[in-house]
Amino acid sequence: MLQNVMGKQMDFWLDASILYKAVQLTPRRWLNLQEYQSKKLMADHGVTVQRFFVADSADDALEAAQRLKAKEIVLKAQILAGGRGKGTFNSGLKGGVHLTKDPKTVEQLAKQMIGYNLSTKQTPKDGVKVKKVMVAEALNISRETYFAILMDRACNGPVMVGSPQGGVDIEEVAVTSPELIFKEEIDIFEGIQDHQALQMAKNLGFKGPLQQQAADQIKKLYNLFLKIDATQVEVNPFGETPEGQVVCFDAKINFDDNAEFRQKEIFAMDDKSENEPIENEAAKYDLKYIGLDGNIACFVNGAGLAMATCDIISLNGGKPANFLDLGGGVKEAQVYQAFKLLTADPKVEAILVNIFGGIVNCAIIANGITKACRELELKVPLVVRLEGTNVHEAQRILNESGLPITSARDLEDAAKKAVASVARK
Repeated sequence: MLQNVMGKQMDFWLDASILYKAVQLTPRRWLNLQEYQSKKLMADHGVTVQRFFVADSADDALEAAQRLKAKEIVLKAQILAGGRGKGTFNSGLKGGVHLTKDPKTVEQLAKQMIGYNLSTKQTPKDGVKVKKVMVAEALNISRETYFAILMDRACNGPVMVGSPQGGVDIEEVAVTSPELIFKEEIDIFEGIQDHQALQMAKNLGFKGPLQQQAADQIKKLYNLFLKIDATQVEVNPFGETPEGQVVCFDAKINFDDNAEFRQKEIFAMDDKSENEPIENEAAKYDLKYIGLDGNIACFVNGAGLAMATCDIISLNGGKPANFLDLGGGVKEAQVYQAFKLLTADPKVEAILVNIFGGIVNCAIIANGITKACRELELKVPLVVRLEGTNVHEAQRILNESGLPITSARDLEDAAKKAVASVARK
């Protein structure tokens, strides 16, 4: 994923999921698409990808391999985590990506993949169950480049980013060879121009007939970017084959969640089976939850404030148990459900509520807290820091509740009290 690296010729934009990588094993986005789903979107919009089929059984994998009639076949386990090629199955098979020229071998490999857990550096310890495999035509790559389109707030619109040095981490290229990073702004009203696409193809090092072919693919990728309300389409490698074909060999697509109402078919493809059950339960109530490995539950409104809360707990010697974001238009019932989720986690030994009420009414939070404490018979220490809209009424509700709730004057105070409550146990 395109990350935050500063260079002379470009700025990289920081995706919030990067911040989560330090505290979770599996990167998560609010919309997760498998590789085959992303490639199907690309193919449906005229972008050149490898021919492929998807199979959910060994028999289907064999049939797919035979239908491809390819000189060589690549079989890829479909999970959301990266590092599949170096992963291990609990069937004993090593590697989630295999090359073969024999369709029968595809069948044998699929039997050791489908229904078994694949463990990689980015999965939980027990791995993730593989339910589908992608059976694709294997193509040789004679040259690899990097290409991406993303939204840039500084430019108030889309920007193309490319490098003739692909197939590696683009962050490394930006640091070691910034002159090999090319950036081209696109006028959101005019759209991508032919000369812009052709210039990017030249910058990527495509020559002769391949140059126009690459430019055409770039324009189709831009059309895809707009059509599906993407915030980023990243292709690495964007390569050429010895036979003279420009192919998108891999793709990562980020979507604008605010466009879900327009992209119902795409969002319906979201594979939530790899999420923790508690995450899926939280999503039912519009709560954004990410499980961590600590024992102090965080109950916060706003992603930035949630990350700051996790950080300050760690700085004071504690360990956050989760990242739970209430969001903006919170209702009392959501507060109750949030507490229900947190108290159901056996590793939670304390709860820290940190609310900054801008568009959130603190009194609603306070009513939800007191109701949850009584009905759920809360048995772990609860530290509450409230600030903002209707905070005085909220404090009155908490103070008159008669419940063992510890108030905090600010975030630092709240973190110290939460960590101390766990230490006393």
